Amino acid sequence: MGCLFSRSSNDAPKEEETPKVFSWDKKDRPDPKDFTIEKLNGETAGRIPGKINGQQFIINQCEDCNIYIFDHNATITVDNCTNCRIFIGPSKGSIFLRNCKDCKCVIACQQFRTRDCRNMDVLLHCDSQPIIEATTKIRFGCFRYYYPELLDQFKSAGLSVYNNTWSNIHDFSPVPGEDNWTLISQDFKMEDYVPAPSSEEFSSMKISTAPDDSVVPFTQGNKRRKAEQACLVVFFKDVGSEERIRNFVKGITKEGSCTLVQSKEIEIDGDDTTRLFVEDQQLADAAGKGPVVSLEYSGANAVQVCQDVLQPLKGESVVFVSTADEAGNKVMENWNNHLECQMGM
Repeated sequence: MGCLFSRSSNDAPKEEETPKVFSWDKKDRPDPKDFTIEKLNGETAGRIPGKINGQQFIINQCEDCNIYIFDHNATITVDNCTNCRIFIGPSKGSIFLRNCKDCKCVIACQQFRTRDCRNMDVLLHCDSQPIIEATTKIRFGCFRYYYPELLDQFKSAGLSVYNNTWSNIHDFSPVPGEDNWTLISQDFKMEDYVPAPSSEEFSSMKISTAPDDSVVPFTQGNKRRKAEQACLVVFFKDVGSEERIRNFVKGITKEGSCTLVQSKEIEIDGDDTTRLFVEDQQLADAAGKGPVVSLEYSGANAVQVCQDVLQPLKGESVVFVSTADEAGNKVMENWNNHLECQMGM
C-alpha cells in the first residue's frame, strides 16, 4: 500500500512540446525596404539584375533622380515623382504611374496605366493596350534597350519581345478637340531621355541603347502606317527560328528602305494557316510546333526586299512571305483582323 502523498506516474511533470514548424514558416520573407525607393532628391538609385527576381516594387516621392530597375518584377507603382529619369525592366503584371510630372521613362510590362500625370515621355513595351486617365501632355515611343540579362528577364516575366502595342493608346478621359497623348519622333536619342547610369553601383552593367542592339524590335507603330507597299513575313517555330528572326530584322534595318510597322508572336493552328494564308500542308504542320512570329514591313518595294534578305537565312525553315498583289493585300487584311480579334479576347 503506497503512501497517501506519493506521486502517481500520471502526475509526473511533462516536457513542453516543441512548437511545430511548417514549411511556409521557414521561408525568408522579403524586407519591404529592399523593394522600395522613396523620398530621394537628386540621387541615382536602383537595382541590378538578380536583386528583385519577380517581386513587387514601389517608387515613391522622388525628385530629380535617376532610377534604374534592371530586373524582372511582378508589378511596380510609381507615385508622386517629379523630374525623374526611370528605367523599369520587364514586369509580369502592371506598371502604374500616379501623380507624376516632368518624368522620362523606359518601361516594359504586361499592362501600363497612368492617372493624374502630366508632361511625361514614355518609351514603352506593353503586351496589352496602354491606358491613360486624367493625364495630359504624355508622349509615347517604342522601347529600345539592351543588356545581357534583359532577354531572359522578358521570358521570366512571361513577355514576348514581339508583342508590343506601345502606340495603341486608350484615353479614359479624352478632351474634345485636344490630344492628351502624342508619339515621339522616331529618330529620338535615348541619352536625351534615360541615359545609361554612370555610378559605381551599376558599373558591371553592359548597356547599349543602339537601335540594332535592342532586344525589342523597333516598330513605327500602326498609327504611322504609310501608303506604301506592305509585306507580311511569318516565321514558324523551329530550333533556330529565334536567331533567324533577329538576323532577319537586323538585315532589313541595314538595307534601310523598309520600316517595321508592327510585330506579333501568337499561337495558330493548321486551320488558321489555310484561312489566313494559303492551303499548304507544310505551313499547317509547322503551326503545331509552337507560336509563330509575324513582322509587318512597309516600303516602296517591301516584298522584294524581304525576300532578298530572307533568302540566305531561310535554310530548311518554314517562313511565309506575302505577295505584291491583291492576294497579298488580302492576306495582310486577314492577318490584322485576326490580331485584333486576339487582342479583344
